[in-house]
Amino acid sequence: MYSMSQNGPDAYLRTKVMTAKPAELRLMLIDGAIRFTEQAKRGYETKDFETAYNGTTRAQAILLELVASLRHDIAPELCKNVAAVYTFMYTTLVKGSMEKNLAAFDDVLRILRYERETWLLCMDALSRENHSASALQEAPRVVPTPSADQAGAEARPRLAIQG
Repeated sequence: MYSMSQNGPDAYLRTKVMTAKPAELRLMLIDGAIRFTEQAKRGYETKDFETAYNGTTRAQAILLELVASLRHDIAPELCKNVAAVYTFMYTTLVKGSMEKNLAAFDDVLRILRYERETWLLCMDALSRENHSASALQEAPRVVPTPSADQAGAEARPRLAIQG
């Protein structure tokens, strides 16, 4: 029976996954899909079909996980389009494996690398937004100010933002 050791690379990976933010987890999945697709391609290049099979099936499993993690309730149209890209990559890996077509693996790698770059840009933008929001010392104060066209006791206060 296989038991997970508390030390070594498995423990490090488990800790990294358990402490990662959702955006970081998605990046880890994309990185894994790239790594396993490269492994599959190398396996076919060297005619090591066991390595090719393992890489292909792992990359496909990650693509399925990426599809399953989409939040259709938040952005249905975007999720539909992204799911179509993941499905395309999945089926391209299937066809590439059946035909031992290295160009198919190159196509998938090109898309995955592009997505990785895009995701890094999104993570950077989110980080900058979060940093800007946390830089606010305090929320702006709302104080009443008299209207310029009204005078005396009849003047009703208007709200102005100070900050």
